[in-house]
Amino acid sequence: MSTEVGRVAVLSDIHGVLPALQAVLAEPEVAAADRIVLTGDIAAGPQPVEVIDVLRELGERVLWVGGNADRELVEYRRGERQEIPDPIGPYAARRLTDEQVEFLAALPPTLTLPVRGHGEVLFCHATPRDDEETVLVDSRLDRWAEVFAEVPGTVRTVVCGHTHMPYARLAHGRLVVNPGSVGMPYGRPGAHWCLLGPGTDLRVTPYDIPAAIARLTAESAYPDIEAWADYFLHARATDAEALRVFSAS
Repeated sequence: MSTEVGRVAVLSDIHGVLPALQAVLAEPEVAAADRIVLTGDIAAGPQPVEVIDVLRELGERVLWVGGNADRELVEYRRGERQEIPDPIGPYAARRLTDEQVEFLAALPPTLTLPVRGHGEVLFCHATPRDDEETVLVDSRLDRWAEVFAEVPGTVRTVVCGHTHMPYARLAHGRLVVNPGSVGMPYGRPGAHWCLLGPGTDLRVTPYDIPAAIARLTAESAYPDIEAWADYFLHARATDAEALRVFSAS
């Protein structure tokens, strides 16, 4: 077993939004964390190249997990798919360098890390067994039993992302944590993340959203970037709307 880690900053669903990422990285507790764990959907957004570069500059302190959107960028660039469900996906895929495509392709779907106060923690994107399977804060317990069927009994905390809404709940004695989304939050604006160890602290970092929208509009070549940034950075999709969509899937 690897050495227990004291504090972990968990960042999920950055979606290529560099201003939101930089706001979180500037948080003193993120800067001081022993590890930063990324739980997927890192690059699929308006500034994919820049986001990957900033995170890689932090070196081995950052641990990476791939998400469904990262996988879709790779598949698109490799010609394994002709379209991506998220309209900004093809733009992001075309922006990546060949080396970045291969970097994303090599990301693991899960990782396990011992964290103080939590023991063995499993980090994944959507669920431990699938990078786009949907589970929600109010998913029934038998659904969680299905999702956790292959998770070792030594794992008592599971951290996932994918749904862009933060929560912490118990399911069959395991703590399940979703840090929410750094770049595309649903329900309320701000860059959402989590500080793990020894407790579970769901955080939201406020930042200058009008300035971020102006910056994205100036720096990203994605068509309709201003409308995209206004919608997602202001979190105009409510949590109730998002839950209805996810519950129907």
